[in-house]
Amino acid sequence: MRGVVDLGAVKAAADNAAKRAAAPAGKPAAASGAQRVVIDVTEATFETEVLALSQQAPVVIDFWAEWCQPCKQLSPLLERLAEEYAGRFVLAKIDVDANPRLAQEFGIQGIPAVMAVLGGQLAPLFQGVVPEQQARQVLDQLVQLGEERFGLTGVVVDGEPADAPAEAEEEPAGDPLLAAADEALEAGDLDGAAQAFRNVISDHPAHAEAKLGLINTELLLRTQGVDTDKARVDAAEHPDDVAAQTLAADLDILDGRADEAFARLVETVRRTAGEDRNKARLHLLDLFEIVGADDPRVPKARMALAGVLF
Repeated sequence: MRGVVDLGAVKAAADNAAKRAAAPAGKPAAASGAQRVVIDVTEATFETEVLALSQQAPVVIDFWAEWCQPCKQLSPLLERLAEEYAGRFVLAKIDVDANPRLAQEFGIQGIPAVMAVLGGQLAPLFQGVVPEQQARQVLDQLVQLGEERFGLTGVVVDGEPADAPAEAEEEPAGDPLLAAADEALEAGDLDGAAQAFRNVISDHPAHAEAKLGLINTELLLRTQGVDTDKARVDAAEHPDDVAAQTLAADLDILDGRADEAFARLVETVRRTAGEDRNKARLHLLDLFEIVGADDPRVPKARMALAGVLF
């Protein structure tokens, strides 16, 4: 929880945006005197829905975009945790495409990016997709910091105190074939989840969700415990080392820098031949799946890959 900074500049930008807005945008932060724990925030509503709420509870900001595939992995996790924490923190979602000024003020260079505001002060949390266990640890530290340093006691949710247990909402039934993998992921057992996905694929080779789940889980396994700085130095010093380049590309993806990951592996394909080239190519195709075909960076990278292959 280091790097807490003043939000004066962001507040000023929000003031200006509010004045420019012809009508209120975004969803209201509260209804019937009760605070929702997941809110959509815009430039026009930032001051009232983030800065004001940060005087009662830590506000976790999720910077996302519709085209961002890693965001579609992280955002549901944060939303579920916000419901579970029942008012001990509020999750504010900011679409960077719809609110570019806010993204610029916060210095967002890659998404998903997660920050927090406590008592009007900004604290960076993490960037890219993280395992649930790590997210919980960060949120626990955030809540503790809010209580001890800023006296934040949380917000009232649906008329109940912030520390009251939230009633479990009935969730739609998921794919029963993925139940074992889902349970393993919930428990933070990445090896078990990967094996569960492989079991599903073995019996159902065309199961798209299991394939994507396995690719994502293997990404987390490859990068678990990796010294990021050393990995990037190794990649810079050994441009023809496929293992070094693929690992650095994985870290780029987790940091929300898909364009850099794609460019790195396209260049690796160009520089290598034979089995090394094929390994780099297949790894790049897996990263395309993780990011998603609807991300505008994917078709651009596919064209670049075709250019070096043919």
